[in-house]
Amino acid sequence: MARILLGVSGGIAAYKALELVRLATKAGHAVRVVQTPTAQRFVGAASFAALTGAPVLTDEFELDPARGAFPDQPVSGRESHQPLSHLELVRNADVFLIAPAGANTIAKLAHGLADNLLTSAALAASCPLLVAPAMNDRMLEHPATQANLASLRARGVSVIDPDVGALASRYEWGAGRLAEPAVLLGAVEALVTTGPRPWDGLRVLVSAGGTREPIDAVRYVGNRSSGRMGFAVAEQAAALGADVTVIAANVALARHPGVSYVDVATAAELQAACQAHVDACDVLVMAAAVADFRPLISAPGKIKKAGDDGLVLELERTQDILSLLSSTRRPGQTFVGFAAEHGDQALGHGRDKLAGKGLDAVVVNDVAQEGIGFDAVDNEVTILTAGGERSVARASKAEVARAILATISDLRSARAGRP
Repeated sequence: MARILLGVSGGIAAYKALELVRLATKAGHAVRVVQTPTAQRFVGAASFAALTGAPVLTDEFELDPARGAFPDQPVSGRESHQPLSHLELVRNADVFLIAPAGANTIAKLAHGLADNLLTSAALAASCPLLVAPAMNDRMLEHPATQANLASLRARGVSVIDPDVGALASRYEWGAGRLAEPAVLLGAVEALVTTGPRPWDGLRVLVSAGGTREPIDAVRYVGNRSSGRMGFAVAEQAAALGADVTVIAANVALARHPGVSYVDVATAAELQAACQAHVDACDVLVMAAAVADFRPLISAPGKIKKAGDDGLVLELERTQDILSLLSSTRRPGQTFVGFAAEHGDQALGHGRDKLAGKGLDAVVVNDVAQEGIGFDAVDNEVTILTAGGERSVARASKAEVARAILATISDLRSARAGRP
């Protein structure tokens, strides 16, 4: 596992750094945190210290009780002098991630300024450096910030692009949201060598998002799937070492640097993309919400309103993609489907899908429940297999993804006769 030095600069997005630390330590990484003084106005050092099990430093003249050691290293007391924190921390680190990186910190990094512990450590770092910007969209788009980011990239710094979404200021929307913690961790893991991983060499194909079937040039029949669940599965599989490809249907989420993506729009396009990649995969996870019906005829232009007349659409069935893929699967492949159901019969419908489509597992979520499923950050599922079922209580989609992948690992081990 890796030793991650996390630099936290000032900004409301600093709260996401806590979740990043939690995910990193849960994955087995050792984490140390340095904060700017402004960052402590948003998240206190005690919170990071509790999660990392190590002292948190802010000031260059502050003595480090751990003498630069990470939680997985012994603290030596034999040195004749106290080591300099900004040198010792980066000497021991495998990677240095600054998240969030505000406009001010980015400007300092771009121009080589070292007026606090975080920027001094960055200037002294010989390990890979990653920067995750987070700020208001107007600050991000300012030519000075863009020039600073370009300068960092030119020097080999990995910049993790921010997401587009709601910003800290009320009613503001745009680019500048800190990338999600799972994405940040994935970017770190893609840069460091952490030794053999359990899914090294495994090829995983994931579908994500929701298809859109055109009514005319501007309207479509679609659903509310955001692609978060499929992307979470892909990111967690990449963290395990898998070679991951995602067929993304209309997904407007940040892309993981260690995952390949193929963008599609309609069910027919998703089918073609899946058929092009499925033979090469070892594991297929079909998390996309594929339209069951599409307009029989799609108008080439925009359908105009005509008085008070309504619009009648004639729909036709789309191809059941998962059944089609399952019917030609080769030995050794593991196929997992999703079933977004509604109400008391959810598990029954899931079991029918498991048997009827010849799958290894079906992930059932009851979208009748508030705050889970489509376009939500959390999920609550039951994973059905021929051997029984596993309930996963409401959790982040990253945690649900880990439970799904654990089930897949168990299925593949059982098939191979491993304990």
